[in-house]
Amino acid sequence: MAAVGEKLPQGRYGRTADERADRKLRIVGAVLGACMLALVGWFGYDYVAGTRISAEMIKFDVMEGADEVQVHLEVRKDAGAAGSCTVRALAEDGAEVGRLDVAIGQEGENRIDEVVKIRTTRQATSAELMGCTAA
Repeated sequence: MAAVGEKLPQGRYGRTADERADRKLRIVGAVLGACMLALVGWFGYDYVAGTRISAEMIKFDVMEGADEVQVHLEVRKDAGAAGSCTVRALAEDGAEVGRLDVAIGQEGENRIDEVVKIRTTRQATSAELMGCTAA
């Protein structure tokens, strides 16, 4: 004779422990999912709305014989935003030989092209835009 699993009558004894655990896991999963979604939304909003000044280094020219580098920057910003961008000059061995903080504050302008000169302590071979910060 084959063994037949006997089940309890439905609704007579309440929920089993497995069903209660499954419900708790679903609730915890839904709460954690909602928190994660809110966190991703917050970071996304902060990234989009918080970026008020950004820049790109178009080109740089190392002046032969002189200890300076000319850097052409293109800055994009909100019309009323002000801040600064940091540019540095590097030697052939990778050492920093010059640094300059460029003030950005032209009212009403959204895009600014600017050429700046970085004085160096010795001959540089490249330049790097470190980043921009809003004031």
